[in-house]
Amino acid sequence: MKNRECLEMNAKGRLILILVLLLAGCGGNAPRNANTSEASATPAGPAPSPLKGFEADLQYVKNGQYTYIWVFSRKDGKPFEPADSIFLRANAPQVVDWVTTDEGKKVIAGTNFNLEEGNLELLKKRYVTEDYSNK
Repeated sequence: MKNRECLEMNAKGRLILILVLLLAGCGGNAPRNANTSEASATPAGPAPSPLKGFEADLQYVKNGQYTYIWVFSRKDGKPFEPADSIFLRANAPQVVDWVTTDEGKKVIAGTNFNLEEGNLELLKKRYVTEDYSNK
């Protein structure tokens, strides 16, 4: 009788062990739902480096959603002086945002007025002008 009890306990033990292994194997992975994409499983590329200097200042003016963006610099490449700022503001009063950048060597102008209908030709005589409106 002792042998029979031992066999019954051994069979029950095996059955319990099999059930535990089956249950453990079934619950190991969470089911994938339809919202999980394959792209999220792959690592993202390196984050773009933050903008600096002229590029950051240009983006600042672009964020103002101006129709026209102009960049002015002196023809001799030197930094702007107070007289230059006075001249620009006097001859382009329609400009809303003026941002001095590149160590004072460039000025970015944001406006919704087409400077070509104003004094742009006068400004071009004194400064290098670049149109960044659609860039």
